[in-house]
Order: sequence, then structure tokens, then C-alpha cells
Amino acid sequence: MAGRDPNRGKTVTTVLGRRLGGELLRLREACALRQAHAAEALSASVAKVAKIERGQVPMRDPDIRALCHLYGQDDETAIGRLLALARADRERRKARGWWNHYPQLEAMVEYVALEDIATNIRTWQLAIVPGLLQTPDYARALAVGNGHWEDPDEIEPFVESRMARQTRLDGENPLELWAVVHEAALRQLVGGREVMREQLGHLLDMARLTHVKVQVLPFLAGAHPGMTSAFTIVSFAEPGALDVVHVDTASSAVWLESDTDAEHHNRLFDRITRLSLAQRNSVRLIDGILKEM
Repeated sequence: MAGRDPNRGKTVTTVLGRRLGGELLRLREACALRQAHAAEALSASVAKVAKIERGQVPMRDPDIRALCHLYGQDDETAIGRLLALARADRERRKARGWWNHYPQLEAMVEYVALEDIATNIRTWQLAIVPGLLQTPDYARALAVGNGHWEDPDEIEPFVESRMARQTRLDGENPLELWAVVHEAALRQLVGGREVMREQLGHLLDMARLTHVKVQVLPFLAGAHPGMTSAFTIVSFAEPGALDVVHVDTASSAVWLESDTDAEHHNRLFDRITRLSLAQRNSVRLIDGILKEM
């Protein structure tokens, strides 16, 4: 997956780099300029401009402003979004995170690296409790159940890496997490009743944190707009200002990086939350399922 080695940030693409490059490419094409014009404005080569637009190199703030001036972009709010995107991309590229020591993360490496610098995450899950809210036994049962691991010894490092991710919910500037989970995920006996009792109790504990919001979409909601897939919106500023969307499939992880994709999934998430129980009622439902077990 692109961008998996942060030590090679000057030669590989990243999700944020591709998003920034795509924005600059769109601005250039809108004013009918060639890469040669951009290269002249930056006192750089056409090859470097091509790398910028493919998200292969980090960008300095003066270069972004120079290109915005060339492209006739004088909206300071829009320019500020590009600068924030470039800043987040530079942080991502220079990160030498713990996740690089866990090959078991595989395609999740880029996601975890972005999660580490994100300010806000909103996630909709149909079938499982979100990774940031899982207990070790629940995560272990999922790893065993999906049958992915040929070597059982790889499961424990995977569980360790999942627990390490949860440190983002601690500290002075914790990640803001809004998790919406379908009722089915809470009733599925992952690992058996004892594991699920512990998992549901942990969900109740996490829901008490001021920076964690948990909602449940109940069976009674009927047909809903989130039936086709689960997804996660990762934000690096105020929600909606700078978002990328992560979607898991059976064979790979997909990044949706355009403004159009982000806006679509933000609207989708809003519709799902409106159909879900309020947090207080969600907590009551979780507690009721826990007592049933």
C-alpha cells in the first residue's frame, strides 16, 4: 500500500500527499496552465511538479502560496486548508511510529499512522466493535475467527498493536472519537458470552469519557443508509474541513481522498447518527444486552 514506509517520505506517496497534489492539480487545470508554468513559479523542474501532483514529495508553505497565487486562488480559507493538509502530510512522513514494528498490521499501517496524527475520528461499524474500543480478548477472538493468520504466534502481536492504538484516547490532547455501532455487532457472540460481557462493559466505561461518543443503531431502525458498508472518516482539523475516508473490504483497504467523497460520507454519517439512539439511550441498550448475557 502506498506510503507504508515513513522513512522514505520523499519518494513515496501518502494519502494526504495525494489529496494535496490532487487539489493543486485541479486548480492548475481550472486555469488552463501547464506543469511548466508551475515549475517556473517554483524555480523547480517539471519533474518535481509532477511528483507534487502525484503526492510523492512533501510541500513547503511558501511553495503552496506561490502556486495558489499563480492559479488565482486568493481565498485565505481555501489556502489555509491546503497549508493544513501539507502540514499534516509532513508530520505523517517524518513519523517513526511504533506501528512499523508490527508486520501483522499489514495494510493497516497507513491508517494507523494517520490515526496517530488525527484530531477527530468518526466511524460507522456494521458487524464489529471499533478497534479503538476493543478489549484484548475481543480483538483476539476476531483474529482467530477471521482465519487470516497462518501462524497463531502472529495473533498476540496483532492484539498488542491494537491495544497500542488505543493510547490515542489517553493523555492531555486525546483523539475525539464518535463511534456508531449497529446493534448486531453488540449481540454477536465474538469469543463467547464472557468475552462479550467484558467487551460491553468496556464500551460503557469508554462512553463515559468526554471525548468519546458512542451511539447504537438498533434493529428497530429498519432499512438504513449504512447497510452497504462500514467506513471511518479521519479528520486532521475541524470535522469536515480536512477529511479522508477509510473503507475496509474483504481483500483490501480503500482510501477515498476527494472532497466529494468526504462530503458524501459526512452526509451519510449524519443520516446514520440521526437514525441511531442518543448516547444516553445507547448506553441503556448496551447495559441491557450486557445483563442479558
